[in-house]
Amino acid sequence: MSIIFFLIVFSFVIALALLVLKADAARDIIVKLSAVIIAAASIYLAFQYFGSDGEYFDFENETIGYVMMAVEVCLAVMIFILGIKHKKYLASVLAAVQTPIMVWFELNVGHHIEVSNNLYVDRLSVIMILIIGIIGSLITVYSLGYMKDFQHHHHDQPDRRPLFFFLMFVFLSAMFGIVVSNNLVWLYFFWEITTLCSFFLIGYTRTPEAIRNSFRALIMNLLGGLAFVLAIVVLGKFYGILELNQMLAMGMMGISVVLPAALLAFAGITKAAQMPFSSWLLGAMVAPTPTSALLHSSTMVKAGVFLIVKLAPVLGWNIAGIMTMLVGGITFLIASFAAISQSNAKKVLAYSTVANLGLIVACGGIGSYAAVWAAIMLIIFHAVTKSLLFLCVGTAEHNIGSRDIEDMDGLFGRMPKLATYMIIGICGMFLAPFGMLISKWATMKAFVDSGNVLLVMMIVFGSAATLFYWTKWLGKMVAIMAKRENIQSGVHKEEWLVLTALTILTIAICLLFPVISTFMIVPFLKVIYSSVAALALSSSNMYIMSAMLALVILLPLLFYGKTNKKIVPIYMAGANMGDDLTFKGSMDKDISVSLKNWYMEGYFGEKKMNVIGVITTVVVIITAFSILLGGVL
Repeated sequence: MSIIFFLIVFSFVIALALLVLKADAARDIIVKLSAVIIAAASIYLAFQYFGSDGEYFDFENETIGYVMMAVEVCLAVMIFILGIKHKKYLASVLAAVQTPIMVWFELNVGHHIEVSNNLYVDRLSVIMILIIGIIGSLITVYSLGYMKDFQHHHHDQPDRRPLFFFLMFVFLSAMFGIVVSNNLVWLYFFWEITTLCSFFLIGYTRTPEAIRNSFRALIMNLLGGLAFVLAIVVLGKFYGILELNQMLAMGMMGISVVLPAALLAFAGITKAAQMPFSSWLLGAMVAPTPTSALLHSSTMVKAGVFLIVKLAPVLGWNIAGIMTMLVGGITFLIASFAAISQSNAKKVLAYSTVANLGLIVACGGIGSYAAVWAAIMLIIFHAVTKSLLFLCVGTAEHNIGSRDIEDMDGLFGRMPKLATYMIIGICGMFLAPFGMLISKWATMKAFVDSGNVLLVMMIVFGSAATLFYWTKWLGKMVAIMAKRENIQSGVHKEEWLVLTALTILTIAICLLFPVISTFMIVPFLKVIYSSVAALALSSSNMYIMSAMLALVILLPLLFYGKTNKKIVPIYMAGANMGDDLTFKGSMDKDISVSLKNWYMEGYFGEKKMNVIGVITTVVVIITAFSILLGGVL
């Protein structure tokens, strides 16, 4: 148990140290050293609990409960004041409603409920700790070089990097707390810490757009927080429990816990940026790139899907499960179509994140062992690959001056190493035999087995859209234009270190996914579901896929060192101007060479898709809670 507390407390202590440190040299040393320690501690914890079917810890300390309550009140007062200051009154109202309910409950009801196990660690917790501890730490190291460039480009703004790194490490601390908390009151505390951290990180630049988007994220996540509070009140008042494992046990024994499950699933939906709440994550693109990577890969949205996956055994074909699977399926379909119309690389990644999280949420809603297997695999592959892509885009933006996909022509010539990393990341998201495609196949099999025809149609058409927007981007990357100046020497060594590590991780996890499945995920499922029948992919097929990937990796090595290449001019109908960048047009005008993608805004425009997605998911959620509350009342 000591290593669990170490991860939570150490990350927070480092955050406090970074808040007061102003010197770049000292910050660099502390961040790098802390990242190594956190990653090493995460790996040590994984080895310590590798063979465990789940361990619960009885940590009785009344003082911790009161400290958490005091912090919650302070945070609520801060939100209330900031909401009034910026005329975002809904945020103030939500803070004024949510926290008093929680304080009243803890003092009058929760105080009298015995909690035997405040903390737990199982194989899913271990997987999440590895994601947070390794990927999250790598992102903090990447941030050192990136934020130096960011501050250089925004020299007119005050240097808020101490606050930035403080928030990054507090985020990691809170995420460690979320994935090991069995006490729902503790889980809620860490949940709200991540909400506040995301608010300040999104609003980091304090421009009008950043402030507007940060409050949107805050309000939407406070709605989820209110649902979380109501779930705790219902469980404590009517069931006499505050432990997640007891709630799951009741549900699996046939005792109806549909209402609290639906409220917690709703909280997970808001945190995972599912429609109708996806706009907060899309608005987070105004923040520095490391923030986007952290929110999308190892923290925040992963907290939402983690909770829904934990709830999976009590979901399925009840109102809470149907609501969850439909919201996830609709989000995957609509977000995938919306991504087609985007040329902004960060927006494509954002919509892709929302879509893939939709698949995970839908799997959690189905609740079968096969669906949960697919959900966990999606979480793992998405965390590594998406963090790589976000950081690659951030580095490209700082060096080519744009994050637009249309400006990435010939990136191989200008930044060949970065382009290679990006291509590996893109291939990892949608091509066979990389992990994301395998996970989607397992997801489709789980959807078919569930008998939900709507979900099957959603994944079929959504996956087709996924193929479309990734292929367009990949085409721009591999297009060979005229010889350009190599500009990748300006990339910081910290950035190269992290990008290289994430690229290796992407390949390694794709190669080792049969091992991860056999020794981590399947044993976890056997504890939850008692028996696990055949999965979508048998062990032999999984090893065959890994062997195929190994061959894909080895194939380029056959051509290593062979430099007998002939560089010839681009044809351009023979009207070249001599530099391979321009040609003579029909009116004897000099025309620049360009390759343009078709983004089909008229068919899949962002506004049109979002309206459809918001309306349909709002109808699903309102209908579900109307049925639930109608049954209760």
